[in-house]
Amino acid sequence: MSISRKIQALGFACLSGAVALSALPAQAAWKPTHNVELIVPAGIGGGAGQMAQLIQGIIQKHKLMPTSMVVISKKGGSGAEGFLYVKNAKGDAHKLIITLSNLFTTPLATGSPFKWSDYTPIAMMALDEFVLWVNAKSPYKTPQDYIDAVKKNPNDFKMGGTGSKQEDQIINVEIEQKTGIQLTYVPYHGGGTVCTQLVGGHITNSVNNPIECVAHWRAGNVRPLCVFDTKPMPYPAKITKDMSWQDIPTCQSKGLDIHYTMLRGIMTAPGVSQDAVDYYSDLMQKVRATQEWKDYMNKGAFNQSWMTGDEFKKWLSSTAETHRQLMEKAGLIHKGS
Repeated sequence: MSISRKIQALGFACLSGAVALSALPAQAAWKPTHNVELIVPAGIGGGAGQMAQLIQGIIQKHKLMPTSMVVISKKGGSGAEGFLYVKNAKGDAHKLIITLSNLFTTPLATGSPFKWSDYTPIAMMALDEFVLWVNAKSPYKTPQDYIDAVKKNPNDFKMGGTGSKQEDQIINVEIEQKTGIQLTYVPYHGGGTVCTQLVGGHITNSVNNPIECVAHWRAGNVRPLCVFDTKPMPYPAKITKDMSWQDIPTCQSKGLDIHYTMLRGIMTAPGVSQDAVDYYSDLMQKVRATQEWKDYMNKGAFNQSWMTGDEFKKWLSSTAETHRQLMEKAGLIHKGS
């Protein structure tokens, strides 16, 4: 065979090999192969539970995932039950957890053996606001009205909140430290219950998230005094006859210099592959693009912050340290934490 014929034959063989390789199926990107558990480290009726059920419903309605998502409440030990369940599922990308600020507060308050860096962050879905609420039958129209009344008769005032040594109590202690008042703190199992207790007159104020109290506000049973954020909530639609979320002033603008927002994020077990993280990040972007999600953000007056990757990890690290400082100041840290 001539040299030219040999070269032609070799070229044909290489081409045939390339065609054969191209015919092989590419390695498929990760996707769930069975039911995905979305763990709620709190009660189902609170803000985290409501958001988890919404995410589940959107995914099912729009067929965004090839398998089902199951929402499971594991609220024992101020949420430690849920966090430890996911922590111990190393490498299992079929277990997600919707995180709130008990990601930071529970290990500090109880000594439970977990921290945010034990998990694989996926995305910050939003930040939840806290509003200072009073019963609509009360005479208080501003934070100062309420603070002045507590100073006169401290034994007559009780603040209700979700759990002990968590977000609501942190804000309670901050209010006490900023104003010099003393409030009896009464813990309940969920934010929905807290607002119901305020309506019933069993407590005199709360710092419920907007979504937990909006129905009672619309019905005229509670009154918002201020929001614990650095700027008003950007939602102009009227909730009552004469007020929108946007009309609620910041607490800072009314002399109560406290700023606190709460994480609503999604994380998964430690040791999960980047392919799975990318899959869920993309999934949550699709959830956020739906009208149902947009309506929920509007209804609950959320701060619609979104983070993933290194930006989210940096935020988690900084916020964990902020919570340590706040809880040390409030005397709420478990010995040894």
